[in-house]
Amino acid sequence: MPYNWRVNMPPSPQTHDIAVIGGGASGVMAVIQLLRRATGPLRIALVEPQPTLADGVAYATRRPEHLLNVPAGKMSAFPDLPGDFVDYLRASGAFDLAAEALAPLYVSRLHYGAYLRERLAQARAGSPATLEVFTTAVDGLSPQRENHLLQLRDGNRVVAAHVVLAVGNALRPLPLRGATALAASHRAEAWDTEAVAAIPADAGVAIVGSGLSMVDAVITLAEQAHRGAIHVISRHGLLPLPHAAAAPFDFDPTPLLSLPLRARMRALREEVARAQAQGQPWQAVMERIRPLGQSLWRSLSWPDQQRFLRHVVRYWDVHRHRIDPQVHARLQALRDNGQLRLHRARLDATWAAGACARIEGREHDGAPLQLEVQRVINATGVEMRVQAMRNPLLQQLVGEGLAARGPHGIGLDSDDAGQVLDADGHADRRLHVIGSLRIGTLWESLAVPELRAQAAALATALLATH
Repeated sequence: MPYNWRVNMPPSPQTHDIAVIGGGASGVMAVIQLLRRATGPLRIALVEPQPTLADGVAYATRRPEHLLNVPAGKMSAFPDLPGDFVDYLRASGAFDLAAEALAPLYVSRLHYGAYLRERLAQARAGSPATLEVFTTAVDGLSPQRENHLLQLRDGNRVVAAHVVLAVGNALRPLPLRGATALAASHRAEAWDTEAVAAIPADAGVAIVGSGLSMVDAVITLAEQAHRGAIHVISRHGLLPLPHAAAAPFDFDPTPLLSLPLRARMRALREEVARAQAQGQPWQAVMERIRPLGQSLWRSLSWPDQQRFLRHVVRYWDVHRHRIDPQVHARLQALRDNGQLRLHRARLDATWAAGACARIEGREHDGAPLQLEVQRVINATGVEMRVQAMRNPLLQQLVGEGLAARGPHGIGLDSDDAGQVLDADGHADRRLHVIGSLRIGTLWESLAVPELRAQAAALATALLATH
C-alpha cells in the first residue's frame, strides 16, 4: 500500500491577525480591549491551557475568605470606567449595597474572574471582530517574514501578524533540600486552596514564606477552625501590613525621582514622620507615591536597582502590597494567642519522618531551628526569573535569542511600548508583552491599575496597524 503522506502532515496553520498567549487577567483584559475597540473584521486567537479564562494564579480561588487586597472601587478593568467593577457586583446581585457603600469593601477574589469573563462575553457579542479560544499551551514560536507561527501543544498551529505574551505568574518551588521527595500527604501549595482547606484541624503546619499567599493559607486554616500550631518561616520575618483610612496628604513625591536610593528612603521616612505628626498614618505617604511606582523604579541607577533588590525589596513589598485591615487583625489575633508563630530564619532541608515532615534551618541569630509538622505549605510566591519559570515557550525564545531576560534577570526585556527586545536589543514590532513579564523593566506590572493601562495602550497600538 502506498505511503499516505497527508495523514502525517501537521494541520494547516490557522491565520489570525492577533494571537494572545495567556488567558489570565492580563490576557483577557487585552482581548476585551481589542474586541471593544475594533471597528472592522479582526481575527483574534486566545491560547490558554486552563479551561476557565480570566482566573490565572491570582483569581482561581473559589474560597470566599480570600479577599482582594484593594477595595472594589479601585478594581475596574477599564481606565475610563473607574466604577465598572462595582457596577458589575451590584448588577450581579452579589451585594445589595449602594455604590458608595460597596466601593470601599474588600470583596472575595472569586468575583473578579467572573467579572472579567462577563465583560469578555459582552465585548465578544458586540464586536465586529471574532475571537477563537484554543484550550492548550504554546510550545514554540517561529518568526516568519510578515508574522509569527505558533506551535500549539495539541498539534495545531496558529499564524498571527502580532503575538502578545501574557503568560502571567509562575510559582516558585519549595526552596528546601529534600522538598521534592516529600509525599503529597506531607506538603501542599498555598495556591492549591482546597488542599489547604483539607488539612486536618489538629495538624501542625509549617508555611514557608510570609507574603500574600501565606495570608490566604492562614485565613483558610482559620476558617476551617484549625487547632494545630501554624509556623510561618521567612528570611525577613515580615508579614504584610494593613491598609488604613487616610485623608489626602500634602506631599509632592516627584522630587524623589532625582534622588538616589538611600536619599529616597530617608526622604520617605521624613514624610512618614511629618504625616504622623499631622495625625495621618504612614499609609497616606504610600498612597501619594503609588502612581509613580514605575517611574521610581526606572529612575534608579542600575547599582541602586541592585541594592533595592538585595536590601529593600521585602520592606517595600510589605508596605506597598497591603491587605484588608480585618484580615490583618485576624492574623494578629492568631499571633497573640500563640497559635501562629513567626520565625525569621533561613531553611535548609526537609525530610519525611513517619507521619511527619521535619524541617531544619537557622534562626536569624544563628540558633538552630528544628520543626516537626504534619504539613509543609509552599507560600514562597511567584517566580520572577524567566529562566526558572519552566515555560517551554519562554525557554525557547530566550534560548534562541528571540527575546532577552529583563533587567537583573527578571521577566523579559521590552521597550516603552511593550515590544519584546531580542538578544541584540532590537525590538520585534510583531511580538509584544504585557503584565508580569515586564516587571524587570517597569517593576510595577502586576496590579490591576497597571494591567488595565497596558491592555488599553496595547489595543490602541495594535488596532492602528489594522
